[in-house]
Amino acid sequence: MSRSVDGCRRWPLPPALVAVAFLLGSAPVALAQAPTTADAITPVEEFSRQLEEFKKSIPQLNKRIEDSTAAVGRWNDVERARKEIEELRALVGTALGAVSDNGAVSQLGARALAHTREKLRALEQDNRFRPEERQFLTEQWRRLRTETERATEELAAARKEFVDLLRTLQTNEDFVDELIQIRQAQKALEVIQRLTQDIRQASDQLKRLIGGIKPPGA
Repeated sequence: MSRSVDGCRRWPLPPALVAVAFLLGSAPVALAQAPTTADAITPVEEFSRQLEEFKKSIPQLNKRIEDSTAAVGRWNDVERARKEIEELRALVGTALGAVSDNGAVSQLGARALAHTREKLRALEQDNRFRPEERQFLTEQWRRLRTETERATEELAAARKEFVDLLRTLQTNEDFVDELIQIRQAQKALEVIQRLTQDIRQASDQLKRLIGGIKPPGA
């Protein structure tokens, strides 16, 4: 027990209470200092991270812009559409030459049919075979002649339909040309839309980077 200056008795505090009072009195100082250190480091680290990401992404964006510019130029090239229609015209012309009335396809069926008929005529005069062998061979060639005649007729019908379609395509060449140009314009539009998305993503990234430039609380 002790006396204070004013003469009142003061009971000494237990050591445990003295320690608690000391910790409570010093805690606010430590808690007040910790956020100051964190606030000073975290924004700098975040800015550095955003800066590195932007530095890595901007060359890729520049490459996409370059590629997109070249792609749109190609798709909007009228000469490209004209060249494609010329290639189509050449392909149609070649096909027409093959399937026309005197073309290779019509002669193909005629030659196959002529061959089976000639074999039947030759077999009737061929004495190398016994009667039963000649009969068997004759039946087989007659079957082939009948099936070849049917196949030749079907080929002629298919050839005629194809010729008509090719000529229809030829007469609508100007319309086909416009469709090709529409397709090219659609491709150019898709390139522009993709580039717009890339630039918007880069803008969002740049906003985050610029946001890190300001000091905390500014």
